[in-house]
Amino acid sequence: MSTKITEHHDVIVIGGGGGGMFCAFTAANRGKKVLLLEHNERVGKKIEISGGGRCNFTNINASAENYLSGNRDFCKSALARYTPFDFIALVEKHGIAYHEKKLGQQFCDGSSRQIISMLESECLDAGVRILCGCRVEEVVKIDLYEVITAKGRFTAPSLVIATGGLSFPKLGSSDIGYRIARKFGIGVTQLRPGLVPLTYRAEEKSFYEPLAGVAMPVRITLASKSFDEAMLFTHRGVSGPAILQISSYWKEGEPLSIDLLPGKEEIGIFESLIRSGSTPLKTLCKVWPRRFAESWCASNAPDQPMARCSKVEIERLKTSLHAWEQRFQSTEGYPKAEVTLGGIETGELSSKTMEARKVPGLYFIGEVVDVTGWLGGYNFQWAWASAHACGTSV
Repeated sequence: MSTKITEHHDVIVIGGGGGGMFCAFTAANRGKKVLLLEHNERVGKKIEISGGGRCNFTNINASAENYLSGNRDFCKSALARYTPFDFIALVEKHGIAYHEKKLGQQFCDGSSRQIISMLESECLDAGVRILCGCRVEEVVKIDLYEVITAKGRFTAPSLVIATGGLSFPKLGSSDIGYRIARKFGIGVTQLRPGLVPLTYRAEEKSFYEPLAGVAMPVRITLASKSFDEAMLFTHRGVSGPAILQISSYWKEGEPLSIDLLPGKEEIGIFESLIRSGSTPLKTLCKVWPRRFAESWCASNAPDQPMARCSKVEIERLKTSLHAWEQRFQSTEGYPKAEVTLGGIETGELSSKTMEARKVPGLYFIGEVVDVTGWLGGYNFQWAWASAHACGTSV
């Protein structure tokens, strides 16, 4: 452990992800002397892999309705004061070409490295000092915050925690942000993986395993939440956007209702089945991937022409098609989770500045806070908005 105090700054930001960099240059542009500490060998590692390498950097539809939190209103102030269009303006300022993929999702035409370079450039222009490969060993406070690392001791009157959550441990994620909060008596909610694939139950292995690689559009419902997106079968269960979205609301043991013909004209399909004398399998092979149609019909549909089926059998088939109930064992955990659900209790923070109410000068932003967005650019927008709220105040 280093004993040498190497530098004094106005603001120290721990965490060189998107939110940390954004907060650092926002504060530095106000004349603050800012130090950004990142324990990885380079900044923005999670940005690099996001959006399949093209970074889904925001969503133009972002609002409080797209976030999970112990207090759904907490994120409203920050989101209102820094909108998706504000971030898009920054992207355009740097000449980065982008496009809307679907549902308001904004992606780089090129590489996610462009967003990292943009944030690094903004930090450089603002005079932020970035120190990578600098693992934080301890944080103490007497008059000032003192951050103790293997590369020295750094002091500042203001400390920003932008350390993210527990997802993607292979990228160096850790629980340091939560540990710092608890050290200063700040509450942390229960944590669990979010936007994560689900695993099948052992007794259903024979059904699911042969379907690995099959994808299809579905509508997945849990209580009052529904998502119309693709579902992907994997060797361990199910993934794809629809599953990832609903997983943030799902608890072990809860059944999911899956509409296997979302947006399809139910009456037309069944009239066609009855008129043609076709079996359910023959017709469903035209609208589903064949592997899924064969596996699903083997256990859920009569093996005879629909014209020969009773009204009870037809109604049962309709229910199975539009409300196929499935139960899953668990999730694939933090290694496959996009985000961490839960975090620093929002009641502990000012929604306008992200400062801890009972610990002056201590701020928390981004994923480490109990605000978790849907899949599709929402979590990046929370990172930018919370970083802006903090950076303009710290």
